[in-house]
Order: sequence, then C-alpha cells, then structure tokens
Amino acid sequence: MNKTKKVRRILGIDPGLANTGFGIIDFDGGRYKMVSYGAITTDSDAPHGERLLSIYNKLLKVIVEFAPTEASMETLYFAKNVTSALSVSEARGVVSLCLAQNCIPLSEYSPNQIKKAVTGNTTADKSLVQNFVKLLLGLETIPKPDHAADALAGAITHANYNA
Repeated sequence: MNKTKKVRRILGIDPGLANTGFGIIDFDGGRYKMVSYGAITTDSDAPHGERLLSIYNKLLKVIVEFAPTEASMETLYFAKNVTSALSVSEARGVVSLCLAQNCIPLSEYSPNQIKKAVTGNTTADKSLVQNFVKLLLGLETIPKPDHAADALAGAITHANYNA
C-alpha cells in the first residue's frame, strides 16, 4: 500500500508590538524548506489599539497567502521590563486569536526547547541559533531581521517535536 505523507506547512511566530516576526517552512520527510519570512512592524506613533489591529491584519494576509496548517510560538518568559512584557502579551493574544479564527492549531515552546531543537544545546546563544537556522534551511545568509530568524527557529522546533 502506497502511503503518501502530506507536506506540513508550519508558521513560526515571534510576537512583539513593534515587530512580530514570522517564518514559514515546509517539512517533508525530515527535510526543511524555507518558504517565506519577514516581520510585521507597527508605527510607534500609532494608537495602541491600531498597532494590535495592524498585527492582526498583516498576519491574516500572511495566512491567506501561504496557507499554513500548523503554527508555533515561543512561550512568554518573565522579563525585567513589565511594560514590554505586557505589550508582547497583547501581541501574543492577537496572534492566538488570528490563528484560532483560521483553524490553525498553535503549539508553544520554551526558549530552551527551541534552542535544543535547533542546535542540540539548551545554552546556545542567539547567534548560534540563527546560524543553525541558516544551515538547516540551506540559506546563504542569516534571515533578517532577528525576529524573523527567531520565528523560523520556532517553526523548525515545531517540526522536530511533532515529526
């Protein structure tokens, strides 16, 4: 019996109010293929609610264009700056809502899970993770901005944890 396995399209998200990174990969037979990546940026002078709405609308365009079937996001860790942690939490809420409304299941991973899945080491620094993302996806350069590279690392992690 010939069993064909469907290619998985995974959307990784690195949420933030100023910049929400996204990265989309296809995962098939243990191989990763980079599909797209970038960052959704919001105007710091815009009213807060409009910035959140902008994240929602731009993420929705990414979803419509690339049709991911799964998504991943890093869990929120407690930061020293409470104000930025609140902004990230709000962006995470908008992302979660957008994914739920489009019936895309979301999995969340801790920073250590992402480091381990991408590099094999929970103590890897940001630059090592970014270099591994470049290598695993066969890219010539490290994806920029950093938020996009982080989002791609989240997508790779999801592929590894749910292979």
